Parts: sequence; C-alpha cells; structure tokens
Amino acid sequence: MDLKTRKRLSILVLVLGLPAYIIVAVTLTNWMDATWGRQPIWIELLVYVLLGIIWIMPFKRLFTGIGRDE
Repeated sequence: MDLKTRKRLSILVLVLGLPAYIIVAVTLTNWMDATWGRQPIWIELLVYVLLGIIWIMPFKRLFTGIGRDE
C-alpha cells in the first residue's frame, strides 16, 4: 500500500475509530460502575490504557511511517 493511501486511511481511522474507542471505553467504565460500584482510579486508568492498546494494535502497520515525506 502506498504512502498516500495509508495517510488517507489513517485519517479515516482516527476520525471514526478514535471516537468509537472513547464511546466504548466510557461505556465499559460506566458498566463497571453500575455492576461493581465505583472502582479506584488506578483500575479505571488501567481499563482505559488496556483498551487503548487493544484498539491501536491492529492499526500499527497503518500508522508506521505516516509522518515521513513522500
């Protein structure tokens, strides 16, 4: 895949995927609050970090080298 296509796809992933990640992460945290009560801040932070890592791993190759010139 050429660089121009990867740049366009990465913008699309960031514009659509990042808000979707935020919605899923907040929904999961709210579900945890409703189910088990309010968790300590370090558990919530851990949930957000793990979801962020899980979200970005499939797109790692897509984002590699995007900042380089053509």
